[in-house]
Amino acid sequence: MEESRKQELQELAQRQRFRPSDELATYKIIKSLRDGVDFSISSLTSAEKELLWVVPGSVLVVASLFGIYEAAKKLIERGGHVRGICDISHPIIEVAQECLDIGVDVRHLSQYRGITFGVYDRKYCVSSINVDFRRISLDERLSVLYTDDPTYASYLVSTFEILWEQAVPAAQRIEELLKEGPLDI
Repeated sequence: MEESRKQELQELAQRQRFRPSDELATYKIIKSLRDGVDFSISSLTSAEKELLWVVPGSVLVVASLFGIYEAAKKLIERGGHVRGICDISHPIIEVAQECLDIGVDVRHLSQYRGITFGVYDRKYCVSSINVDFRRISLDERLSVLYTDDPTYASYLVSTFEILWEQAVPAAQRIEELLKEGPLDI
């Protein structure tokens, strides 16, 4: 590289020093289901307006068992909204109904295999990186990304809205499953 160009780039670099600002996003990795449950409850407690989520049915069971629904119910009681999408099957009819009973607006999307995520107040979000939802235990190692990056949150909200339009109301899905009768095991 010629010397004048090198000096010009160095001067430019000095003028454009990196300065942390409020626009700098935070990224963290949640490494266990226990930490994920703690994060969910604290996030719902501090959320002001809304939670959007797309998860497999097994996560609804975990949410029911560990008090996440109570935190969601309190958000709804404060005037917030909770909307979620999952694949509702026979084994999770009760927990899906529990969501509906506390005011969560739930929809069913068959065999969704995309990213699972939650977005709080359209500002901060969590999304799965490496999670085997078939083997869930409190101490199971997993990788879930947390960020307050507004661009990523906007992407997830857009994804949610597209999926929401494709999904059917949970009450309708539950009714269909109950008409089919119990699974033969």
